[in-house]
Parts: sequence; structure tokens; C-alpha cells
Amino acid sequence: MKNLETYCKKTWCPGCGNFGILTALEQAVASLMNNGINKENLVIVSGIGCHAKIVDYLNLNTFYSLHGRPIASAEGIKLGNPNLNVIVCAGDGDAYDEGISHLIHSAKRNINITVLIHNNRTFALTTGQFTSTSPYGFKGKSTPNGSIEKPLNPLKLMLASNAMFIARGYSAETEHLKNLIIKAVNYQGFSFIDILQPCMSFTPEAYQFYNKRVYKLKNKNLTSKEYALKKIEEWEYDKDTPKIPIGIFYKRNQNSYGKILLKNLEK
Repeated sequence: MKNLETYCKKTWCPGCGNFGILTALEQAVASLMNNGINKENLVIVSGIGCHAKIVDYLNLNTFYSLHGRPIASAEGIKLGNPNLNVIVCAGDGDAYDEGISHLIHSAKRNINITVLIHNNRTFALTTGQFTSTSPYGFKGKSTPNGSIEKPLNPLKLMLASNAMFIARGYSAETEHLKNLIIKAVNYQGFSFIDILQPCMSFTPEAYQFYNKRVYKLKNKNLTSKEYALKKIEEWEYDKDTPKIPIGIFYKRNQNSYGKILLKNLEK
């Protein structure tokens, strides 16, 4: 674990959910390295936002992309060198607003990358505008009287986009999240984890909200889209819900974009 640390001072706000994500990712990377993945073959790609500081705190190959472009950048890196294990760290604003087209098409083509969404449900770095997953009534800099839009359910979007590995984690459940990340990286195709990440500056009530509702899935029928949709729709990213499932909702094996591309080039 110490080999993954850098000299950079961690400047997230005290209590930020990003600390939990960093811990889970560090532990996942350490486990992956202990099980045969070389450190030099790991690459972390970030967007722009509070989440992106994570690349400063990891002694790994990293790449800062433009806002909304980390997934497109990761695709280029993976296609340029198929031997690399590429992990994207993106915010909800980064992936579900500016970069939503890249997210959909990456899932559709099943490119072999892992996408981790730090979903604090606000544009935190630019001081609190609402995003696609902000709840109805969210009061922020751009919606002082409360947002009048219903939130997007990103897991439902990924299921409709034919993503083959769909999961949700919670930054306060670091051991559970670590295991999700390991499974996602080892999956041979596009793997997606939406991570519930409380923001102490703009959604400080989120910890209490999630802690009361989050439960771990025990889904043994991971190949059923119907069952996945049923569990996904238990929470529509709004306030009125009794429980929020975390874990893997859907997982199927299918040839990745890179494998198909290489076969076509060999013809």
C-alpha cells in the first residue's frame, strides 16, 4: 500500500466520500498487483472535478483528461496498448452531463475498461450546481429555488446501453467497494460502477440518508436483465425510497470491442 502513496497533500474536504473511494481503490490495486497484474500495466484516467484529485494521490500511471472526456481518453489508451488495465475515475457531472455520449457508446461497444463514477450528485468543484442525478428540489447555485427536474437513473441507462457489467457501490462501505472494483477490473469488457459519494459541502445529509437505506445485493441471477431492472428500479435517485441496493446488478460475458477489432485486423 505504501508503494501507491505520493507526496501530494490530500485536499478534499474533511469527511468527503472521495477518501473512502481512494481507500477502496488503493486496496483493490494492491490486491490486483498481488495477483499478477503489473503496476506498470495499470492506468488511471480522470476527468475534471473533485474526483480528479485521486490521480495525484496514487503512484500509478495516470492521465488527466478534459472535462467530460475521461472515457474517450481511456478508450484510446486501451486500444493503443491492449495489455494495459485502464480504470476511469469520473464525476457524475463529468460522465452523466458533459460526457454522457462517451459513456453510452463505450458501454455499447463493450470496450475493456473499468469506469468508476464518483457520484456526489452535484458539481462540487464549481460550488454546487445540480447535475443529472441531483434529486428533485435540489437547491444549488444554478437552482436556488430547487431543481424542477427528475434525476437520471444511470444504472438504467447502462442497462439500456447494453453494458455487460453494471454495479453500484457506496464510499462508506470500503471493503465492499474494494471487492466490486477487483471484480470490475478482472472482467473482460466494459465494467461500470456508480459510487454513492457524499459531499460534505453541498450534500452533508447524504451519509445519514444512505446509511439508513443501503443494503447489499445477494443476486445470484446476474444474467437476467429483467431481474436487474427490477432491482435497479428500487431507487430512482430521488428521495422517496425505503432501500437502496448496492452490488452487482448485471453481468454477462461477451467479446470486447478490442478482441473483435483485433480479429478483424488479422483477416
